[in-house]
Amino acid sequence: MNSDISYKHEHVFLGSAHDENAKRTLWVVMLTVVMMVGEITAGYITGSMALLADGFHMATHAGALGIAAAAYAYAKRNASSARYSFGTGKVGDLGGFASALILGLVALGIGVESVIRLLQPTEVQFGTATLIAIVGLVVNIVSALLLGHGHHHGHTHEHEHTHDHSRHGNDNNLRSAYIHVIADALTSVLAIVALLAGRYLGWVWLDPAMGIVGAVVIARWALSLMRTTAGVLLDQTDDHVAQEIRERVEQPGDATITDLHVWRVGPEAHAAIVSVLGQSTTSADSIRERLKPVHEVSHLTVEFRAVSAA
Repeated sequence: MNSDISYKHEHVFLGSAHDENAKRTLWVVMLTVVMMVGEITAGYITGSMALLADGFHMATHAGALGIAAAAYAYAKRNASSARYSFGTGKVGDLGGFASALILGLVALGIGVESVIRLLQPTEVQFGTATLIAIVGLVVNIVSALLLGHGHHHGHTHEHEHTHDHSRHGNDNNLRSAYIHVIADALTSVLAIVALLAGRYLGWVWLDPAMGIVGAVVIARWALSLMRTTAGVLLDQTDDHVAQEIRERVEQPGDATITDLHVWRVGPEAHAAIVSVLGQSTTSADSIRERLKPVHEVSHLTVEFRAVSAA
């Protein structure tokens, strides 16, 4: 016998802070675009290739942040669409994966350019470049503060459990935007240190060397984000939720799970399909009652089959 939560229910699995995070991301997109235009304009006026390069580098981040903002809007607009069997809760993970790819390309570009400049040093306008790098850092700090509250809120979401909360309420779309901003801040800090050292100590080599360090760190962040979002997109089993389901169903000793599927359908929601073989004293409804405390599961389907009498 098959049983579901009710005969008719919604499949809206957006995060509880979806609208707030969308607004924060949009503000950061606007800040990034303003800074990008400022750097490219200043680069053309001063003739500084460093400023032009950083401006176009920031353009890639603006594009990635734009993807994050678009993902929030699309998920919200189509949340109740019948086209999506389990809603649009994973659109943010798709946006996060795309952003991770862009972040990886940015890291590769910075790494290649840095190696070229290390082998073939070029003249750097230390004063102008340092000033712009400082302005860029300030913009990144403001952006990080805008995104930071929502980012950390997602990691402290309570579900009345003591499991690994890094997976609870984890909005990978916001995380991708946050990592892009932090990556920009990191490159700005490394650039400022290198430019000051080049200006006052004559260490011209430190600029490209810092670029290589930054590229490696950013690449690691990109791979981590790609791994996390790919797991969600491929319906990777959430082990701690699956283990809790098994314990609650099988602990009384009158039922056995024969098939179990648990996957994420939104930042704070999982779906589960549980096939159970049990004694005649149990039923799909009683199994459902046992699983009520598993608050991570927002969409539950129970298939129950009674053990045949000997």
